[in-house]
Amino acid sequence: MTQDIQPGAAQCGCGQTRFRVHGAPLLRALCHCTICQEFNRAPFADIALYRGRDVDMPADGQVKFNAWRAPPAVQRGRCAACDNPAIEYLSMPLMPTLVIVPVANLPDELDLPAPSLHMFYHSRVADIDDGLPKYSGYWRSQLGFGRHLLPRMMG
Repeated sequence: MTQDIQPGAAQCGCGQTRFRVHGAPLLRALCHCTICQEFNRAPFADIALYRGRDVDMPADGQVKFNAWRAPPAVQRGRCAACDNPAIEYLSMPLMPTLVIVPVANLPDELDLPAPSLHMFYHSRVADIDDGLPKYSGYWRSQLGFGRHLLPRMMG
């Protein structure tokens, strides 16, 4: 990270895509779905979820957004300069917008919670023995994710 980054400022690996997070994330999760594996170029995605109002999004043109699956609920964004994962957002009817940030893009000084769960564990590249709940299958993963996220959204 460069020296001119202020607390709460986040950025992609090259530093060209910058944005600001406010407060603690609602949830931290490890997603093993094949889309996350491909998007993050990693065995799984280590992500933090924020309310949309708690993130100042990057400036226009810094991120190239793409929906990888229909319906396009999740818009996954790559840095326009380095093509690394930058930021994502989830928008669904009757729900507040959520912003998904790869943990690697968050500043070191943030006190992030430990991950709460593994999602889409059936698509894992390797077993992980960490004692966290592991949800396999599409619907079980979605329900497990919701079970962990909804109480935090209501609080």
